[in-house]
Amino acid sequence: MLSTTWSRALGLRVPVVNAPMGGAAGGRLAAAVTAAGGLGMIGMGSAGSVDALRRELVEAGDATVGIGLVDWVRTRESDLLDTAIAAEPRALSVSFGTDFSWVPAVRDAGIRTVTQVYDVPGAHRAQDAGIDVLVARGSEGGGHGADRLALLPLLDAVLEIATVPVLAAGGIGSGRALAAVLAAGASGAWLGTCLAAAEESLLPENARRAMLAADSTSTVLTTAFDEALDLPWPPIYPARVLRNEFTDPWSRPNGDEEPPSTERLREAIYSDDPRLAPVDAGQGVGLVTHVEPVAVTIERLSTDAAALLG
Repeated sequence: MLSTTWSRALGLRVPVVNAPMGGAAGGRLAAAVTAAGGLGMIGMGSAGSVDALRRELVEAGDATVGIGLVDWVRTRESDLLDTAIAAEPRALSVSFGTDFSWVPAVRDAGIRTVTQVYDVPGAHRAQDAGIDVLVARGSEGGGHGADRLALLPLLDAVLEIATVPVLAAGGIGSGRALAAVLAAGASGAWLGTCLAAAEESLLPENARRAMLAADSTSTVLTTAFDEALDLPWPPIYPARVLRNEFTDPWSRPNGDEEPPSTERLREAIYSDDPRLAPVDAGQGVGLVTHVEPVAVTIERLSTDAAALLG
């Protein structure tokens, strides 16, 4: 059986948490992760709102799940944090910011606090603010995150100073990678890309197919989409996405140097056209080769990791 001190304390059968990916990790996916023995997380990304959270909580049913918020969305949607607290999640993650004023209210409600960190100073600040679990997120990871360090050097550095459990995130898409981070001392894995195309994901069909067709060199770090859509992501948090006609001039028809217009981008997002629309994916995307239930993915990774760890 694959377990750690942290996962056993939480009553998890496997030391796995799904990253609260906006646009992918809805209530159905979170419930499936919990049913598979991990900790499922509902993600509220750039489009997060009170109504969206309530809708996904209904989708999760009676499953015990956590909730993940984006810091600037928490600030924009004034009732979002209170709604998340009222749902009594197993854990509440707020990332992509340096304001930890939300921590006392969450802890006072008896909810575990979680945040992503990208370097040692950030880990120190989070611990000092009372964060219960750190997520060491390497630059290999999909979606938004600071481009500081690759996962293993980051995990090594954070574990050196951590006084709380540390989860590893970024490029973990196989039993080998899961075994590696657990052997290094991580309390668990924070899985994103390898679960994004699962049957229970909210990911649109064409975006899902784009992930299946990609390999490990198909991603790029960029702020281009956030700038074009006027999203207030701090520029220190670029997004790792699949390369497409919007990110790369050499992939554009007729050799156009300028990226397509914002209007075309919005149309592509609405129509699920990954030739222009952003598809979050980490460097482990080449391991995502077919659509399957979350439980199958988690079972395969956990079984392979347990065999390697002996």
